[in-house]
Amino acid sequence: MMSGRAAALLFVSLVAAAGPAAGAEIAPHRALYSMRLGKVRSGSSVIDAHGAMEYEWGETCSGWTIEQRYRLRMRYAESPDAEIQSNFVTWESKDGQRYRFNDKEMRNGKVTQDLRGTARLDGPGKGGVALFSQPRPHARKLPAGVLFPSAHTILLIDAARRGRHFVVRKVFDGSADEGATEVSAVIGPKLAPDPAQEKLSPLLRRPGWNLRLAFFPADSNAEEPDYELGMQLLDNGVSQAMVIDYGEYVIDAKLDDIEPLPKPHC
Repeated sequence: MMSGRAAALLFVSLVAAAGPAAGAEIAPHRALYSMRLGKVRSGSSVIDAHGAMEYEWGETCSGWTIEQRYRLRMRYAESPDAEIQSNFVTWESKDGQRYRFNDKEMRNGKVTQDLRGTARLDGPGKGGVALFSQPRPHARKLPAGVLFPSAHTILLIDAARRGRHFVVRKVFDGSADEGATEVSAVIGPKLAPDPAQEKLSPLLRRPGWNLRLAFFPADSNAEEPDYELGMQLLDNGVSQAMVIDYGEYVIDAKLDDIEPLPKPHC
């Protein structure tokens, strides 16, 4: 099942020990993606999947907002179909030090996850704490150097612009009842704007990179990632395409429509 973390890490960041990122100029936008089953590996019980995802990355004077909603229908060989819905909403301060999250997921109309809370860091490059209010009040310690998701994506863009090809960071987004997750990113060569995509929106007339992100569980001794996310990320924060690899099967997300959102007058 697709998690809020997989979608949200389309999604976004700060350099851990500094102020706002120097190179990335993020374009607030709303994008619509169609989702379908891609590769299926031997032994998988999944025989079909299709759905849609709406992703919105907004900007306020003090922070970034993300709202991601998707609906995905899964078909299985030996069990009933399942309709999965998710609504993931976050706010992150532009200095990367404060964060709010709300992740609600449903399966066949029944709530399977409802996570809410806030997080803060003790300073640039330092650790902090995540305070969950749902499903029960509790705290999770966050390690030094951890990033929130908007800060992480901006960091990846800046790393790509500088020619780096491998970045490993701890990331906390609140889409799971655990602490920070280790994310290993492999960054490919710089890509020129795609003429076929440019016709869809001026937002796509930007260079970008193919990225492959592996998400490891909070247990740092794990040898295999929980899942992997491939994306074509442009230098303005727009993702042209995504591939979410769960091992047994792959979900492809294709960009169908995109529109700019207004920037705040601060």
